[in-house]
Amino acid sequence: QLYRDARECLTLLSQRLGSQKFFFGDSPASLDAFVFSRLAPLLKAKLPNGKLQQHLKSLQNLCNYCTSILSLYFPWDGGEPPASAPRAAGSDGGEAEEDPHKRRNQLLSVLVGLAAMLGYAFLSGIVSIQRGGAGPAGHQPIALEEEEEEE
Repeated sequence: QLYRDARECLTLLSQRLGSQKFFFGDSPASLDAFVFSRLAPLLKAKLPNGKLQQHLKSLQNLCNYCTSILSLYFPWDGGEPPASAPRAAGSDGGEAEEDPHKRRNQLLSVLVGLAAMLGYAFLSGIVSIQRGGAGPAGHQPIALEEEEEEE
């Protein structure tokens, strides 16, 4: 029953598309994005049971529709990305070519994070700085009450 409903849905989509480039004319709409997101994996993926995939491949206008969108918006067709797309750094020293300021940016990120954490700790009262401490020559300052007693 499920396969029958899916085949019927694909047939209805094919009839609705007809010979148009997109479902609502010459420019794509959100329906095209939705339909493509369902059809492309069904058309391109290797499936254990290919009954539905075979039916889709028999509907030439839906296959052309998917191919058209793939070539228009995904020109590399899921294979190698185009030259302008960022590539993962390999072992051939591509890391330095990818971003020459990568180390500097990492260091700055760490410093900004550290400054933010310290700022939060000081402002929230988790950490506080006591002024006073040891005076000149390492002597502790004498409290006011102790000073009066000594006189």
